[in-house]
Amino acid sequence: MGSLDANPAAAFSAFAADGKVPFQPLNPEDVRAYLHKAVDFISDYYTNIESMPVLPNVKPGYLQGELGASPPTYSAPFDVSMKELRTSVVPGMTHWASPNFFAFFPSTNSAAAIAGDLIASAMNTVGFTWQASPAATEMEVLALDWLAQLLRLPTTFMNRTSSGRGTGGGVILGTTSEAMLVTLVAARDAALRRTGSVGVSGLPRLTVYAADQTHSTFFKACRLAGFDPAHIRSIPTGPETDYGLDPAKLLDVMQADVDAGLVPTYICATVGTTSSNAVDPVGAVADVAAMFNAWVHVDAAYAGSACICPEFRHHLDGVERVDSISLSPHKWLLTCLDCTCLYVRDAHRLSDSLETNPEYLKNDATDSGEVTDLKDMQVGVGRRFRGLKLWMVMRTYGTAKLQEHIRSDVAMAKMFEDFVRADDRFEVVVPRNFALVCFRIKANGGMTEEDADEANRVLMDNLNKTGKAYLAHTVVGDRFVLRFAVGSSLQEERHVRSAWELIKKTTSEIID
Repeated sequence: MGSLDANPAAAFSAFAADGKVPFQPLNPEDVRAYLHKAVDFISDYYTNIESMPVLPNVKPGYLQGELGASPPTYSAPFDVSMKELRTSVVPGMTHWASPNFFAFFPSTNSAAAIAGDLIASAMNTVGFTWQASPAATEMEVLALDWLAQLLRLPTTFMNRTSSGRGTGGGVILGTTSEAMLVTLVAARDAALRRTGSVGVSGLPRLTVYAADQTHSTFFKACRLAGFDPAHIRSIPTGPETDYGLDPAKLLDVMQADVDAGLVPTYICATVGTTSSNAVDPVGAVADVAAMFNAWVHVDAAYAGSACICPEFRHHLDGVERVDSISLSPHKWLLTCLDCTCLYVRDAHRLSDSLETNPEYLKNDATDSGEVTDLKDMQVGVGRRFRGLKLWMVMRTYGTAKLQEHIRSDVAMAKMFEDFVRADDRFEVVVPRNFALVCFRIKANGGMTEEDADEANRVLMDNLNKTGKAYLAHTVVGDRFVLRFAVGSSLQEERHVRSAWELIKKTTSEIID
């Protein structure tokens, strides 16, 4: 084999003897200087973001042309990287933190979360087992149990209770997709055991269920978990249930599958769907599932955070009868990506499917059964110190301010909804359950529904081209609908009012 140097030892000796300072990537003074500059950049970014176009005007591949197609051979001052960040990267960003961003469910953030994530990145712990970093595991367990209490989840979902270690537990994952995937795997294995399957021979008989408003990632996760696409049931919804899952339809479909020799295995109920913000009736879905011994997972990625407010908690009624629930504080609870909290009522059902126990990870703490090894509740083994930022958010702001944050967003969304309803050119397509308003230019006079669809497409495109607002669309009931999602951490009432004025002006240019 060839070598970069025929005598590496000699090369190192020559390097060490030439008087140069050895490479020190964690030189304490560099850490201090670089992070001070990074923090200044972040502070300036938030100060100026309102004046930046929400959507960038760049072409695919632009960054390679500006920063080069090959990595540099030699080092450069950190200031060079910061300059290129400002001149090349920032102009190509879609600014999710902009107060003029209304397109998707928010990606919220806060000073406490940023600080927590920075410290966690600096510590760079890999907490796959309790022993690998006791404080990282303990912090994650504590933060999840605190959040469970804010949500008033049953103690069966908690890692620790007043009487000791609970039967359930939680884990912080990257996204809802991961939460769906790991619970699908656990439900799959439980169904195979229940039916006496030899290995995975019974897998082709297993069926899963969700409403047609369920996030597309669910159907992707089902395929990854090995379910036959022909046995993934997407149950139609309509305005009669405000696009929520109809338990009667669910029962009919599941019974038909049983009659056909199939095995109902998993149901995904959603609290706050992406397209229409619909809410599936958790308790009623759990009652149907119990007839077939099927796993119920609640996807509350967006709206789950609202349930820390008592006036929204009823959307989780019946949660004590489901098997798992996940929500994402990185959407609406001021905790930066990535932070999806998964709770399961019986942690062993999850770990039985995901556990790994190689010799090099064996230790007395794990063998004692008194600790949680979070590697056994996720797909991978390695993991970040995610619990710190979530704990810092709750510890710094407290329940009252987090509730104030949610209520403020909902109030602004209601204000926008009132604006839409007061203008007879528009209609609100589905009820506003939280802080998302689904609206459209309605078919007026000689305008057909197809004409209205096209008018809404043009309205969205023209709004987004201004750089002063960013909206997205969906299709509900075969109609093209605009989504106005309130919730950016910097948003104030004036931004919502300004967006509405822009919408009215742009609409007049199109149809008046």
